[in-house]
Amino acid sequence: MSQEPQRPRSVRRRLGLAALPLVAFIAIGAVFLMALESGRDPQALPSALQGRAAPATTLAPLAGLARIDGTPTPGLSLPQGGTGRMVLVNVFASWCAPCRQEHPLLMQLARDERFDLVGINYKDKVDNAQAFLRELGNPYEAIGLDTDGRASIDWGVYGVPETYLVSPDGIVLWKATGPLTPEIVTRDLLPRLDKGAPDGTS
Repeated sequence: MSQEPQRPRSVRRRLGLAALPLVAFIAIGAVFLMALESGRDPQALPSALQGRAAPATTLAPLAGLARIDGTPTPGLSLPQGGTGRMVLVNVFASWCAPCRQEHPLLMQLARDERFDLVGINYKDKVDNAQAFLRELGNPYEAIGLDTDGRASIDWGVYGVPETYLVSPDGIVLWKATGPLTPEIVTRDLLPRLDKGAPDGTS
């Protein structure tokens, strides 16, 4: 009785490596499915930074733009240990269609005096970013150019837009993946602004 020859170990190893992307895709899909079945918004998945110190971030300014009060918009400077105020960090790009979708809401949020709204401009061309904000309005107190994406890697950015709420002492309280909506702001952001804690309690 003949036996089927066993595949060489190197072939089995290659087959196993080839299956890894499929396994990763299934795992990510399972996370989103669990979020949907639990009634949670998959756009508001938690960040690995949540409850931890936000990365110190210093980025050059997007020149030629003014803030709402008419003064020049500075670059981004978020020191370790926080700024002493709540900060809402929005990662955006001119080429990002969902960023355009959420922008009117950011213009409204910019009027909220409980926090400073700042932007990280992700892998964008300066001219395009300037035109984007001149067309739609500049809601940011400060904007940092992250042309190579390195700062965004430190923040754990998956894609744009993403938004982080950082406490006055520099702790990431909350993250939203994808465009902000009035529902997300009302349900998730505003309670944390009122309470100042990751779970919405003081």
